Amino acid sequence: MISFIKSVLVDLKGENLNFEDLEFILPNKRAGIFLKHQLAELIDKPIFSPKIKGIEEFVEDLSGLTVISNIELVFKLYNAYVEIMPNSECEPFDSFTKWAQILLQDFNEIDRHLVKQHHIFEYLNAINEINHWSKPNNQTELISEHLKFWNSLSKLYDKFTDNLLQNKSAYQGLAYREACENIEIYIENNLDKTLVFLGFNALNKAESNIIQALLQSDIAHVYWDIDETFVKNPIHDAGHFIRTHKTTWNYFKKNPFNWLHNHYQQEKSINVVGVPKFIGQAKYIGQILRELNLNKESLSQTAVVLGEESLLLPVLNSLPNEIDKLNVTMGLNLKYVPLASAFEALFKIHKSQSGAYYYQDVVKVLTHPSFYCLFDADETNNSVEKIVTTIQTNNLTYLNLDKLKSISGPHTHLIKLLFGDWKDSPNIALERCIELILEIKHSLNKQKKTKALELEYLHRFYAIFNQLIRFNTDYNHLSSIQAIYQVYKELLASESLDFKGEPLEGLQLMGMLESRVLDFETVIISSVNEGILPAGKSNNSFIPFDVKIENGLPTFKEKDAVYTYHFYHLLQRAKHVYILYNTENDALNGGEKSRFITQLEVEGIHKINEVLAVPNIPLFTKPLLEIPKTKMVMDKISEVSLNGFSPSSLTNYIRNPIDFYYQKILGIKEYDDVEEHIAFNTLGSVIHNTLEDFYRPVEGKFLMIDYLKSLIPNIEDSVAKHFQKLYKEGDFTKGKNLIIFNIVQHYIKLFLESEIKSLEDGNSIKVIAVETDTNCAIEINGINFPINIKGKVDRIDEFNGTRRIIDYKSGKVDQGKVEIVDWDSITTDYDKFSKSFQVLCYVYMMHKQNAIELPVEAGIISFKNLSKGLLKFGVKSSARARTKDQLITKDTLDNFEIELKKLILEICNPDINFIEKELE
Repeated sequence: MISFIKSVLVDLKGENLNFEDLEFILPNKRAGIFLKHQLAELIDKPIFSPKIKGIEEFVEDLSGLTVISNIELVFKLYNAYVEIMPNSECEPFDSFTKWAQILLQDFNEIDRHLVKQHHIFEYLNAINEINHWSKPNNQTELISEHLKFWNSLSKLYDKFTDNLLQNKSAYQGLAYREACENIEIYIENNLDKTLVFLGFNALNKAESNIIQALLQSDIAHVYWDIDETFVKNPIHDAGHFIRTHKTTWNYFKKNPFNWLHNHYQQEKSINVVGVPKFIGQAKYIGQILRELNLNKESLSQTAVVLGEESLLLPVLNSLPNEIDKLNVTMGLNLKYVPLASAFEALFKIHKSQSGAYYYQDVVKVLTHPSFYCLFDADETNNSVEKIVTTIQTNNLTYLNLDKLKSISGPHTHLIKLLFGDWKDSPNIALERCIELILEIKHSLNKQKKTKALELEYLHRFYAIFNQLIRFNTDYNHLSSIQAIYQVYKELLASESLDFKGEPLEGLQLMGMLESRVLDFETVIISSVNEGILPAGKSNNSFIPFDVKIENGLPTFKEKDAVYTYHFYHLLQRAKHVYILYNTENDALNGGEKSRFITQLEVEGIHKINEVLAVPNIPLFTKPLLEIPKTKMVMDKISEVSLNGFSPSSLTNYIRNPIDFYYQKILGIKEYDDVEEHIAFNTLGSVIHNTLEDFYRPVEGKFLMIDYLKSLIPNIEDSVAKHFQKLYKEGDFTKGKNLIIFNIVQHYIKLFLESEIKSLEDGNSIKVIAVETDTNCAIEINGINFPINIKGKVDRIDEFNGTRRIIDYKSGKVDQGKVEIVDWDSITTDYDKFSKSFQVLCYVYMMHKQNAIELPVEAGIISFKNLSKGLLKFGVKSSARARTKDQLITKDTLDNFEIELKKLILEICNPDINFIEKELE
């Protein structure tokens, strides 16, 4: 394959031009490296390198102006805005920045295409007056302000550009307009020069005029890189701009239009691959490269072109190990580096001026790797872990600086640095951010391992915050944290971390725009989906579509034509092409393959091999976990048995033996996170504790109506006391917690009222005991260590002389959950019979202790089903039987004892492993 650049150099050599005297103008500077390389292969003696410039650098030199950064232009535009607008009508800077970028972009387009500025501003103003037609005295304030904005555009443009020109600075469009005005003087002073323009396609009006003027003056050559297939087809977008140049430029009316070639028609292997998700594409790119088995020479002729540049890191992580040389032409955007998320978290907590920080935001800052390293990180004295544990233990939903200091131990300085009030002051914010960077740098330097990449991140962020300090000092427009955050985000999006590599060797990894002028034999293009390639109908502009067309400004159609050219340019000289697209719907992008793929299929020039790539996912079923009962496990079981099995631990085993193993044998507790909203178990504990307070004084006594009525006014205080004890420093005075607080009061009030109603109906209730601890020993044949069971009975009473064992449940329980038919099922079906099992456990223990005489009743009071009263345990003869025996007799307990011993024997049997149950 002979590349376009080499073809141009061969032609120039054939015209006997001296390369040292030439000045090459390229679409981008990167192509200049390849140009020098091809030139070195072509010459047979040493020469001085010709001048090589990108088009933007050439235009900047021609204009005599310095193009400044987009962020600084926003500040200068705001200066002009403040000068022309009355103080009372000026928007604050943070609001201004939201639309300033769009306005700058429009100014850029207007100037690059040499549109008469005042004409288009007057036109836009007239359109908006028509859209909001009304007499001036009838206009609303909103319409009036809107029309003032459009009426001020012309003044704003004049003031802005005048200020820039006075300082010899410009935005890109202004530099282009000035370059056009200076072209004749440039030609007069450089008649001995020879300029070579190569690889251009879409030109704005200013570029077109400049190149035409240089061609007419016979001091320039232009080389187009276009296939005649696209130029001869009047509707093919890849040749849209070249056809326009060919037919409208006066130069080509007298001079031949050379450099049409026919590479695209040559035989190619084109594979279109549908791959699910972006990460899937990254993995598939690695697979393609592995299968190609490229050698050193073919690797340098291979390019991976990323349609979606956020795929850079996934692709880098998916490359085969055999690829030892790589050139990445795009930088890694700083917003993707870890430090960006650290400062994002920091700005988030300081943008709010409430004085208290949400605990999740605090934990996110403290545990972020960039800040975590500032604290003691050894396992025995980890300050961050202690702070987080304190927050979780005490349910600290919101924390102020003083509270954070009090729980931070020896690190009050770091806490103040991270969480000290920024007072909505940009100066304080920037000082703290710079100080934090220096602290992190100091911490990294103390570590033994080299942290070159992390130090590079720090350096770049240090530069960003110093830029912000300069902008704040020079322009004094940053009056709030929100304003500085807006500018910080703009700077972050515009900065990237460049990769080092040998541009002429190894695999080329690039974005679509970096591929201009370059040719490769093997091309892999990712993310060829509608909305990405091409981008589609995005219109980030104040200028309506029809006004753009009338004034010769580019629209999304021209943008699509630009990307069509880039896409087909990659295919022109390539021999092997892999086009990947996302088959899955990802928000606004993906799912629909690009029209470029459809166009390739419709053209019928090349045979397209289209496949869908499906991940090779092995089918396997996860084996259920099985834990053998080793000697250590059996020792722990005997220890648990001696202390006593509780009814809840036994039902936990019934539900899933592995859960029992984790909790009782390994001692693993559930993660103790902050109860942002009152948890269900906390709610239940408050109900139990409040009722204990109310009924403890009347143990051994009959309930009296007057006593129960006297409890109702005390409900709120008692509930609040227990919430404060269990919920620690959590706030239950507002929001969802306040609702839960009131629900608990409502439950207890309804319960007391139901007791009062029962007494008023003539029933007698005697409270025997509340929250009573009970336990008993069991002898089981085959187990040679003590077996105990223990528990706490919520309430024992006598109702009209019948002894009742009652268990409170804060959740909803139906009557069917406390009834059984087959005794075998009580220790196997957790969902249906766990409540019955627990109730019978309590009765069994109390009977073994001789604390009750049989028969008795037992059941559950469900606070979400209070209208049903006591849900009594019962034994039914069949599932459909309506009658049931609700008295618990010795026969009942004998049947239960058989099943209970079977269960405990299974737990204690060393030959029966803990086997995980497959839960639905």
